[in-house]
Formats: sequence, structure tokens, C-alpha cells
Amino acid sequence: MYKKNNIILLLLLTMFIGCSDEKPVIIADFDSDIEAIISKLTLEEKVGQTCQITLDALYFRDDDNQVIEPGKIDPDKLEEAIVTYRIGSILNVGWHTYDRGTWTQILKEVNAPFNNGLTGVPIIYGIDAIHGVNYTQGGTLFPQEIGLAATWNPGIAEKFGTITAYETRATGIHWNFSPVLDLGRQPLWSRHFETLGEDPFLAATMGGAIISGYQGNNGIDSEHVVACMKHFVGYSNPQSGRDRTPAWIPEKYMKELYFPSFKEAVNKGALTVMINSGDVNGVPGHTNYNLITKTLKGDWGFQGFAVSDWEDYIMLNSIHRTAEDIEQAIISAFNAGVDMSMVPYSPQYKEYCQLMIKAVKEGKITQERLDDAVRRILRVKIKAGLYKDAMNQLNEYPDFGSEKFKATGLEAALESITLLKNNNHTLPLSMDKKVLVSGPTSNNLIYLNGAWTHTWQGADTAYNTVGCKTVFEAFKEKIGPENCLFSQGAELYLENGFEATRLIASDDFKTKAAQSDIIVLCLGEYPSTEKPGDIRSLNLDEEQLALAEMAYATNKPVILVMIEGRPRIIRTIVDSAAAIVQAYLPGDYGADALVKLMFGEENFSGRLPYTYPKYDGVIEFYDHPRSVDRSKSNDFKAYDPQWNFGYGLNYSSLVYSNLRLDSKEMRSKDSIKIEVDITNSGLIDVKEVVQLYVSDKFATIVPNGKSLKGFNKRLIKAGETETVCFYLKIADLEFVDVSGRWNSEPGAFDITIGNLITIFNLKI
Repeated sequence: MYKKNNIILLLLLTMFIGCSDEKPVIIADFDSDIEAIISKLTLEEKVGQTCQITLDALYFRDDDNQVIEPGKIDPDKLEEAIVTYRIGSILNVGWHTYDRGTWTQILKEVNAPFNNGLTGVPIIYGIDAIHGVNYTQGGTLFPQEIGLAATWNPGIAEKFGTITAYETRATGIHWNFSPVLDLGRQPLWSRHFETLGEDPFLAATMGGAIISGYQGNNGIDSEHVVACMKHFVGYSNPQSGRDRTPAWIPEKYMKELYFPSFKEAVNKGALTVMINSGDVNGVPGHTNYNLITKTLKGDWGFQGFAVSDWEDYIMLNSIHRTAEDIEQAIISAFNAGVDMSMVPYSPQYKEYCQLMIKAVKEGKITQERLDDAVRRILRVKIKAGLYKDAMNQLNEYPDFGSEKFKATGLEAALESITLLKNNNHTLPLSMDKKVLVSGPTSNNLIYLNGAWTHTWQGADTAYNTVGCKTVFEAFKEKIGPENCLFSQGAELYLENGFEATRLIASDDFKTKAAQSDIIVLCLGEYPSTEKPGDIRSLNLDEEQLALAEMAYATNKPVILVMIEGRPRIIRTIVDSAAAIVQAYLPGDYGADALVKLMFGEENFSGRLPYTYPKYDGVIEFYDHPRSVDRSKSNDFKAYDPQWNFGYGLNYSSLVYSNLRLDSKEMRSKDSIKIEVDITNSGLIDVKEVVQLYVSDKFATIVPNGKSLKGFNKRLIKAGETETVCFYLKIADLEFVDVSGRWNSEPGAFDITIGNLITIFNLKI
């Protein structure tokens, strides 16, 4: 956030309100000058600020109303939208990625009305730069957020945010619809890969680091962007598992699980928020006054603005059926606290503006509420530098797509990829072995990147980044074509809108398997997100399982590489695998990272950011209460995931020892210092994720079995011992009680780090 004295220095500029012949307003004092701007805006101009349209609404179209490719802005549509209707924001990219030159031309045209004095308020342009600047050719693509979470490294998350912000600004765009802060507790959900895992502490820590990277720590300058918290709140937990369907979340779990990542983002200064497209407990996210206005804006003090998701005002009428018509939908969402509507097409945006004006004139939306929304939008536009820096020059960003940025993308992939099984030291691989690379995800970049990559669904191979390698290509480069065979074995495709697999060239697979020493089998899923990504089951399809069994039948060691956005059930093929690697969606440099790890050039350090399920019908979490463990025979062995949250192997031999506290008692104003020694008795350096868990032994409301309260990724060199320190405060011991308040209770608590457990008592 800017401080008042910095505002005076940074925002001294001249701005015209309305027509170009009006007197300028000098922005010298942040709050008072926002009021000066608002006082000069007409009702139509204010309403326009709350309207956001897609770029496609401005493009030339053919007789069938389809965008004419390549997309080109129709000046008449531009004038009507920005000059006549005074719309305040534009988003989106059209159908596919653009080069920087195209972006420069688009932003030049979009900003022209403001720069030429035809409007008094600049446009804020938003883009989904989800795992890098994925809609600009040549940008740096990182692992998807679930992979970033698997690094357990906030430093990597902040670097990702910093580079993505830089490359987004290099296109002239100031606003990024990221990060997703929804908690990943429903793996069926199609956007699970966009989350930062199942744990609120991990998600809050990593999400806060991304926000810092996007917005910078000293205000938004020419290398940073406005961040957008998505999607407030509860969107990621649909009861059916399908996108944009109802969630049921009691107050206790909303506060303990789903709020923390958003609250931390607000504390980090996040300037915008996108609202949940679904409904929670029967109330659509866009009409939830208690969540948006009372909690987010009131209790937490959020000063930015809230934007709807795609057509969600309209869907209050057409889908949720809580509004009898569009006018009622607009009134209910706006009065609930949503400041900007992503309409996004024409003529719908015109209807929105007209109905908003009518509602204000009739008193159904107060002038005070409208001014509050406009005030919030203007505040963000000023902080983003839009009044003084509507465009950037291409030559101001020499590091765009640079080798050092690519190296950071590779670093993120290296720290995310997780080793789940390694029997008899199958890994690391030897250079003298002949390897067969196979499987449906083995030879196309779309599987390494997933959705939100060059296109919305990310499945169009025409836009794959030139020069980046598939898994097969990376192996072939590493060991040479004479030692690297390829047989795809199966291919993924869509059938009636759902992913499917077919086996291909089985004889070719068997022949090449017989010629090989090792089989690297790449399995996974088709790129998808949102409604197109809905699936019916977490089970990996029968064809991919059959391909694995075919590989096992060769009696060659088989290494499974799972390239997937969510954990797919592989229970039946786990035992026969020599090694299993979880790659997530590692991005353009994922194949390079995978090969470095599998040949031992780098050590594995990724850890699961979720509990990997063993059965399709049983979704479990690491922090389950004791009752979840209770089996039919009344013992406590029912909890049985494939792999636990936080799990991951490496090539080192680590010993945890000497877990100690500086006190066995904590009082309300105290903190406890916790230390543990970790010795690397192996021959290889490792980045170890040291995890601190706390268990409340007894409470007046059912306690979690354990909860993550701290983690530290620490380099431990071969043969050396590192001491890792944590501090535990009373806030770390609080829970939401039956009255809905945060509370702590005296009693005994366990602390667990690695395989070590100790106990302390809270005295109140």
C-alpha cells in the first residue's frame, strides 16, 4: 500500500474529467482527490466505471457474428463502448495468445480515448496470467499453482509473481486475474490444479508470496501489476464436484479453512477480488452481502474493488434463479457489494448500463453505494499508475522471455516435481540404460502446461512454445536417440465433451519395450478447466491402466510419471511400479526438470500439497479428526490414502533428532521456541521441507487430528546437520468454537516434526 507522503510524490499529475476542454484536477492528496474526481463524474460516467467487457465485444465480426481472424478492433464499437457508455474495464485475449506487438497495438487503441482527452478515467485491462504470462507469445511459463504449492517454497512463489508481473506489464496490461486462493479440497473440481493445495496455512503462505511478487512491496510501479484474489469464497468445494455447483460450508469450516488465504492476501495489500461463481449454503456468491460487504470490506478492511466473474450478474437470473429478471439481478449483486460487472458482451453491457442508471434514479441502488464502488475502482486505477502510465514501451522490458526468467521457471519445476515411490534405487537412472518413453502425455507440451496456456482450455498444439521440450524430447536429448525409444501406446481425446483414452500401436509398444532396459510411462489427463473440465470420476481410465499392465508384463522396470492437474486414482497399478513421480502440470520447462531429477543431476524436493486418494469414493484430508480413522472393527486404521499430504521422497538419507522446546508451558501472551536438528547422512545435498504440526489433544469441539502451523524449506548439505527453528504463538492454537468465535482452550498439545513428537501445555 502507498503511504500518504508517497502519494504526493508519485501521483502529482494532471487529469481531465469529461471533455478535453474541462479544467484539470491535480492529484496531490489521495483520498480528497478521489472525491474531487467523483464529484465531477456524471451518473452515466459512474455507471460506466462499474462495467467490464471482453475484447471480443470490440472486434470486427462476420455475417455469422464470428470474430474475424486475426482479431482487429472496430473503431465504431470502441467509441460506443468507451466514449458513449464510458465503460471502465476490458478483459480477455480473444481466442489465443498474441505477440507483444499485437498487444501493444490493442492497448494503444483501447487507451486512445483517455490519452486523447475524450474520457476522464482510464481503462483498466485485465488478463488471466495464471502460470506466467500465458497469453503472450514468448513469455515464461511456470508450473500451475498446484505445482507451485508442491515446492513448499514461498521464495519461489514470489519469484513467479515478480516475473509474471514484469512480463504482463511488458504487454501494457496492469491487472492480473490471479492468484486463485480457493482451497483444494475437492479433487473432482476441474480447477483443482489452479489451487495452492488442501491446507489453509500452506495456501495462505504461498498465496501471500504470490501477491507480494505481483504487486511489489513498495507500491505498484512499471514492473508490477494489480493482483486479483480468486474466487471469494467457497467456490472450490462444490458438493457434486462439478464446476459452479452448490457448496455447503458451515461457518466453522468457512472461517478455519476457506477464509485464511483470502485474509492473508488482504493483509498483503491485494487490490481486487473476483467473486465466487457458485453458491454457498444456498446463497449465490454474487449476492452474499454478509461475505462481501460485512466480512471482506467491513471486518477485514478491504479497500479495493470486487469484480464479478464471467456473466455472473446475468446468471443470477438464468442459472441461480434468485432474480426474476436482469434488472433485479443487477440490483441484488451490486447492493451485495460487487463493484464491477464482467458483463461481458454486446449488447448485454449496454443493457447493464441502462438498467443501472434506471435503478439509481429510482433509488433501488443508492448514490452512496454507487459512489463507494466508483471510489474503490478509482483508488485501484490510481495505485496502478494508469493516470500517468497508460502504456509501456517495448524496449523498457529487456528481460521479457529472458534466459534468467526461463531458469527460474526451470527452478520452480525442479522444486515442485515429487517422488512418491522408488523401489530398489530405480532412480536415479544410469546413462548407459536404454529407455522407452511412452504414454499419452509423453510427447506434447499441452500436457505439461494444462489449461490457461495460449488458449483457454490449453489443448491447441498450434501455439506450443517454440523450443520447449516434451518428455520424450528431453530424454532423447539427454541420452541420445540411440538410447531413447518412443512408442506412445495410447492417446487422449475428447468424446462427447469428456476425456477418453484409446490404445494405439500395441505391437510397436511391445517390440520397443523388449529392446529397452527401462520404461518411462507418462500417464495423466487431457487439458481442461471450468465446465469443460467436469469429470465423472477420479479413477484413471481403464485404457491407461491397461497400458501400465502391458508395460509391467514386459518384466522391465516401469517408472510411472503422472502428468495431471488433480490426483487420479492409480491404486491398482501402484504396487508393480518400480518408481512413481508426480509431475503435476510443470510448465514449459517441466520436461527438462524431470530429466534432471530422474538422472540425479538434481535432487527431488517437492512435497504433496494435498492428500493423494487411494479410492474414488473416499476423499480424506491429513487434518482429519480421530473419528475418520475409526474402522469397521473399531480400531483406528481406516484412514488410508495412497500418499499423505506433505509426502515426498529424495535421494538423501535424513535423520531428525533433538526436538526441543524452550518451555513446556505457554501462556496467552507467550510464544514457544521450537528447534529440531536434521542430519543429511547421505552423499547428496537436499532441500528438505521441514513441517511443523500441532495437535490439540482435547477440546470442547471436535479437534483436528493435526494442523500444519509452520514449514521451512532448508538446504541441507551431504554430511551436515542443520538446526531449524519455529515459533508457536497462541493464535496458532485457536479454533472456531460453537458460537462462531475464534477461541483457545487450556490443555495439552502435541508438536510433531518429522517422526518426532513432544508435548506442551497451554495455560490461560
